Amino acid sequence: MSWKFLSVFLFFAQPALAQTGSQWVLERSTLTYHMSHPMHQVDGASHAAKGKGTCQGGQCDFLIAAPVNTFDSGDSNRDLHMIQVTRGAQFPMVVVRTRLPEATPPSGTIFADLEVQFAGQTVEYKHVVFQKATKGNEVEITGTVPATCSDFKIDPPSFLTIPIKNEIPVRVDMTWQPM
Repeated sequence: MSWKFLSVFLFFAQPALAQTGSQWVLERSTLTYHMSHPMHQVDGASHAAKGKGTCQGGQCDFLIAAPVNTFDSGDSNRDLHMIQVTRGAQFPMVVVRTRLPEATPPSGTIFADLEVQFAGQTVEYKHVVFQKATKGNEVEITGTVPATCSDFKIDPPSFLTIPIKNEIPVRVDMTWQPM
């Protein structure tokens, strides 16, 4: 469940926006982690990510962050355990940074390199695929960050002595607007 952090990382997709000297703000977001166990599947989502982006000199830099304790799986005990397992009290935020070329098409595929800070670790994901759709002055970015427990040195939690799968992908759906 510590996968939540990644969701936040997904924010990187913001690159869809780009005009020299432009600034962007994250208007809406849904970050959803997925956990798989032989006995059940779990999704936890957060709508609390905040983000900003700045484009200049041919590049756009984006920063997205979400509090670990805002991910909700529908089971408060599981969510509390996730915060423990991911060391959420010591590292309460999931932070994602990305830099993209300023020139991107209004819609289509974006490949982003992400730097994700979560559970006291910093992990880089290269060439993560996101989809960009422009609607008026809003830019929607969707995609999945291929996070794993081992990436962040998290011991996979167990249920009935059987650990969850290592993979904890984070689906990202973000809407950005110019400031």
